[in-house]
Amino acid sequence: QVQLVESGGGAGQPGGSLRLSCAASGTIGAIETLGWYRRAPGKQRELVASITRSLIPNYADWMKGRFTISRDNSKNMVYLQMNGLKPEDAGVYYCYADGWLDGDNWSNYWGQGTQVTVSS
Repeated sequence: QVQLVESGGGAGQPGGSLRLSCAASGTIGAIETLGWYRRAPGKQRELVASITRSLIPNYADWMKGRFTISRDNSKNMVYLQMNGLKPEDAGVYYCYADGWLDGDNWSNYWGQGTQVTVSS
């Protein structure tokens, strides 16, 4: 009953920027954590960044401070601003949410993913 829909992926240029967005909808009580995970080609899914309801962020090391996560609790949305893109940033980016969702059940949900490519 909870849906996460990503947008904003596509083709970026080295050194360029992309902004990913994710909107949560459905039977939502309170979202605790929103985040972004990535599946790079031939690799397992990994954390990119997450942010709690109280706006405490957590970042993976590999993006070296080039990305910024933010959220809008009133809109149930989370964003990933990707600056200084590198080819190794490419992959499918997935939105994640957990908390008291789907009628006060503690659960987590995943979006369908949005592909990011980086090439000149």
